[in-house]
Amino acid sequence: MSTSPASAKMSTAKASAVKKKSADKSASAKPGVSKAAAAKDAKASAAAPEPDLKAAQKLVLELMAIPGRSGEEGPIRDKIIDEMRRAGAPASAITTDQAHKLTPLKGETGNLIFKLPGTLRGPRRLLMAHLDTVPLCVGCKPVVKGDYVRSAKQTGVGADDRAGCAVVLTAALEILRKKLPHPPLVFFWPVQEEVGLFGARFANLALLGKPALAFNWDGGPADKLTLGATGAFRLKIEITGLASHAGGAPEHGVSAIAIAGLAIAELQKEGWLGDVRRGDQRGTSNIGVIHGGDATNVITDHVQLKAEARSHNPKFRKQIVAAIEQAFQTAAKSVQNIRGVCGKVAIETRHDYEAFRLKDDEPCVLVAEAAVKAIGGEPYRFVSNGGLDANWLTERGIPTVTMGCGQQNAHTIAEQLDLVAFRQACRIGLRLATATE
Repeated sequence: MSTSPASAKMSTAKASAVKKKSADKSASAKPGVSKAAAAKDAKASAAAPEPDLKAAQKLVLELMAIPGRSGEEGPIRDKIIDEMRRAGAPASAITTDQAHKLTPLKGETGNLIFKLPGTLRGPRRLLMAHLDTVPLCVGCKPVVKGDYVRSAKQTGVGADDRAGCAVVLTAALEILRKKLPHPPLVFFWPVQEEVGLFGARFANLALLGKPALAFNWDGGPADKLTLGATGAFRLKIEITGLASHAGGAPEHGVSAIAIAGLAIAELQKEGWLGDVRRGDQRGTSNIGVIHGGDATNVITDHVQLKAEARSHNPKFRKQIVAAIEQAFQTAAKSVQNIRGVCGKVAIETRHDYEAFRLKDDEPCVLVAEAAVKAIGGEPYRFVSNGGLDANWLTERGIPTVTMGCGQQNAHTIAEQLDLVAFRQACRIGLRLATATE
């Protein structure tokens, strides 16, 4: 669920969450969604069918066992397609776009899309969850221990976001197998979420059929609704020094590692790493990747680092980026050899995604809350310090609420899936896929 290469997106992100009872608010007018429709959805949800939860659990275990780090989602895509085809999905309704050809990673497959015309009248609904996992989950061997799924190996279990994939796929399979009545639907599994939300960013929206209501599953309890998320920049930092023999002529060298160390120490000292606060402004930053050096007897002349900066405030986010850039430039000038030669730093920045915040009365939020209530849950609203595919879909004109399905401790070897919450999410997902109001 996070787009940070080094830290968990939802489990470690410091964010504000406010539990509150959902008031019966009128939805703001949206194409195809009336105010009355959003208000009546609780009644429609109460009559919704129940999914086969044993089959859903079996499915999520199978999905978690399939490797599929960012850019290598081919096998998990094929598994989902196979499940839908065996359930009766026509091949013509399943497609992949070309998003992977537009991303920096250049992965092996684009986003997976399954579109169904409605058997009932109503606005089109989108259900989605990203296909990829972080590298830590490759080799996972999921095992059930009580009400939890963990990996039997020293890996993440891949609940982020194979649990979300299973929720969305379960809704599709139930509709196909049981021929359940439903409004127009599109099921969407984007790629490369974990490395920058690239699948959602470069998705061919024309293939989604203009959904009026969009629901994303990506982390946390089943009754958590994420209405907003932070924005982020990524930085690629290249430090060039001067190589020399570490024993025979160290004074002639310029250590790129020394430059990196000085810059990182300065950032830490001045409070520009980790939880970054200046007055009432807050953000985060992290240096998650560092590569350099081949031998201990050589003054290292090249180091590459990858970093990120996040904040809900775009101006403060740029301040964090500027502080990182300044620290490295200053450090490069301060490390010199006997001849006064100093190092050089080149920094590339990339805007990953912008922050967003859905309106309190956004129709997708009210409809999602109604579905949570219908199964006896108490929905609460949340704003995340991690990035979500909803960032880009909302930015591109499809307001998207993100819901949880039991993922815990994402991006760590302590990751686990809460099966009670997962079952609740499957029930919520099917209600959202079959309701019409």
